[in-house]
Amino acid sequence: MDSVYKGELNRDVALAQANEFAPVHIGPLPVWPPVVLAPMAGVTNWPFRALCRRFGAGLYVSEMVTARPLVEGRAKTLMLAEFGEDETPRSLQLYGVDPYYVGEAVKWLVGEGHVDHIDMNFGCPVPKVTRKGGGSAIPAKPRLLASIVRAAVQNAGAIPVTIKFRMGLDDGLLTYEDAGRVAEEEGCKAVALHARTAAQLYDGEARWDAIANLKHRVRTIPVLGNGDIWEAHDALRMMRATGCDGVVIGRGCLGRPWLFRDLTDVFAGREPQDPPTFGEVAEIALEHATLLSKWAGEASAMRMFRRHSSWYTKGFRGSAKLRSRLMRVTTLAELDEVLRA
Repeated sequence: MDSVYKGELNRDVALAQANEFAPVHIGPLPVWPPVVLAPMAGVTNWPFRALCRRFGAGLYVSEMVTARPLVEGRAKTLMLAEFGEDETPRSLQLYGVDPYYVGEAVKWLVGEGHVDHIDMNFGCPVPKVTRKGGGSAIPAKPRLLASIVRAAVQNAGAIPVTIKFRMGLDDGLLTYEDAGRVAEEEGCKAVALHARTAAQLYDGEARWDAIANLKHRVRTIPVLGNGDIWEAHDALRMMRATGCDGVVIGRGCLGRPWLFRDLTDVFAGREPQDPPTFGEVAEIALEHATLLSKWAGEASAMRMFRRHSSWYTKGFRGSAKLRSRLMRVTTLAELDEVLRA
């Protein structure tokens, strides 16, 4: 952990002493405010993480990296596992269904000094994944879950391993209590629960009572809550309602990376700042697109940025017409021209 991060952490922890919350400790990593960026496919690459981190501290996790292609050295997977030059702590989410490849992937990541934290994905709700026994279906097989987690923890050494999961496949097969038990028994340093079932996907309200139940059952490691945190004060409500140790932010920050600034404010006992104007949002969007271009090349970045364009412009007057133009942008110069028109 570099000295700049330590300095920022010490300053913000001092602010926290006046309120009811405390940093969440994930192994040797103190995280303040107790906020984690949820891994999101096609979103939480290092350009997006860098942008979010500029707005506020926390733990910023990479998009999901699959163990087998990582071990095999496939170029696309290695690209997804990249970090920014000054990124710290370096947090990577790993996915795998085979303990051997998970263990080998962790061994490589740790041996290369590549990561400071590894999160394991057992929460993917996509039907084509769960039908094959992957993602959210893995916790339905506690012995398989334990063997995968064990392979990660044993090969991680001093690097903390955490796992993220859903309540279960559906209301008839709830698995989150077993997943929490396995995490404790196998040496994980924290767990995160998305308080929906796989069958719900992202529909309906997150059931925060499940987070409270998991916190009651998992006593030796932190429990993080995920689901329906759209505004900064939602994070405080979740922690007060469930007793969880920290929060995981997913869709609430899409097109709104300044949510992490607001979270920093409320955890320090301050009211959030006013939301940015359209002109300020345009500058943030251009910064994001520029970082993406440095990472993936301009042509690829502009295709990747189309979904972000919709998120950034949502809610502004005339945004439907604007989005139609943004979907046809192919260069940074064009993006700049459309956003400043």
